[in-house]
Amino acid sequence: MTNFELYNPTNYIFGKDQIQKLTDLVPANSKILLAYGGGSIFKNGVHEQVIKALKGFEIIEFGGIEPNPHFETLMKAVEIIRVQKIDFILAVGGGSVIDGVKFISAAVHFDGDTADILRKRILFKEGSNVIPFGTVLTLPATGSEMNSGAVVTIATTQEKLTLGGSALFPKFSIVDPTVIISLPKRQLQNGVIDAFTHVMEQYLTFPHDAYLQDRFSESILKTLIEVGPSVVENPSDYKLASNFVWCATMALNGLIQKGVPSDWATHMIGHELTALYNIDHARTLAIIGPNLYKVMFETKKEKLAQYGERVWNVSGNSIEEKANKAIEKTVEFFHTMGMKTKLSENTENYQETANFIVNRFEERGWKALGEKQNITPDKVHEIVELSY
Repeated sequence: MTNFELYNPTNYIFGKDQIQKLTDLVPANSKILLAYGGGSIFKNGVHEQVIKALKGFEIIEFGGIEPNPHFETLMKAVEIIRVQKIDFILAVGGGSVIDGVKFISAAVHFDGDTADILRKRILFKEGSNVIPFGTVLTLPATGSEMNSGAVVTIATTQEKLTLGGSALFPKFSIVDPTVIISLPKRQLQNGVIDAFTHVMEQYLTFPHDAYLQDRFSESILKTLIEVGPSVVENPSDYKLASNFVWCATMALNGLIQKGVPSDWATHMIGHELTALYNIDHARTLAIIGPNLYKVMFETKKEKLAQYGERVWNVSGNSIEEKANKAIEKTVEFFHTMGMKTKLSENTENYQETANFIVNRFEERGWKALGEKQNITPDKVHEIVELSY
């Protein structure tokens, strides 16, 4: 197991009827920017609950944060905070709203071109001058409610880029599984696959001696396989909903990544598909992931076989046979969850996608991706082409 530091200061408040605790969680006398997305929080009653819990606080509302939050939109919120001298942000929504608020938090006092936060992947370490924020989660998927990373799209250049740092953990996150009742089936499907792939990025690398980390990851995967199809059809079942929501948080709150190698190439390539074609994030992962496993088969086959045996109960006469069966089972699960796993099923005019993505990575100076830094531009091209 490699050396690691585990730091997660987020106060995680889980369960039914927890929004009322906002009164005590938000610092007294705060001037609050209430940030949200397209307005679903008005339909499901969450907005009403939040406003009631924050009675007595001065609140300025900012809506319209996109499913893939746009830099241009977020900068409007940054300006409001600067002018209104707001000192606390409350993100009410899913991962995109929370990611957007992380950028807003970092950008308000940033000295320089705020786009550099994304283009130069600047880390905001503990002690950085950021605006504190909390979250009320309404869509489980990204784990953003309990981590310090975020992804933001620069719409003008069609770039989906990351930011983060230890200063960007939420001060608190309220997670009530009952709010998923009102979510469309597509969003629930996306949430399951997003969480599933988050685990795979940290687990499906190569064998190592972090036994407990492997078991953590495998347990999350098995639970998502068990509850995923059912929670999509019956989100009002609290047993299903609570286990799904907790899996989504655990998939990316930092715990399973400690002491182990991780990949993230599926995400890096998938982000480009979202930026180019506006394909749902989770669906880009379902397109790219299995094909990345096939192209990088020789370096991943031992872990693929372990994954197949422990998670899918596959058997075979060789590592290769078990590894191939594991990929097949993964694709079958994605199909069960409503994913279309070919790029051509999700968009038109995709034929030059591989060339475009490779050129963009090279322009950014990304020479290689993956846990062994062996996913070179030619491999990226092969993965994307295989995904057509």
